[in-house]
Amino acid sequence: MPDGRRGGLPGAPLGAGVEERGAPQQWGAALRLLREQLRAAPRPSHRLCTAAVSACGRGQRWQQALSLLTEMREAGLELDVMRCGAGIGACGKGGQWQRSLALLGNMREARLEPSAVIYATAL
Repeated sequence: MPDGRRGGLPGAPLGAGVEERGAPQQWGAALRLLREQLRAAPRPSHRLCTAAVSACGRGQRWQQALSLLTEMREAGLELDVMRCGAGIGACGKGGQWQRSLALLGNMREARLEPSAVIYATAL
């Protein structure tokens, strides 16, 4: 997928493929698409990364959401407010408030300013 398109088909952006797979039952497909893109060039967009973490949250897969955030950092992608917010949401949906609070701490360390919505989601 070096052209950033799902299956190499014209008009089928990879980001759209992840968003299409955002339904709770499709979290695994979204995860695979992002992992493929993390190994490819060019790097995945912020939108794609956030969509994949959100898909994991909707699928009640907070562990996979946190794993993706770790993989993104290891691939050299910086944390951002949207990805962290999606991770906090995934942890919240999974009843993992301690992990949500830990992500808030990571945001502060990275000098990212959480929104009121992100604070509410964490609690």
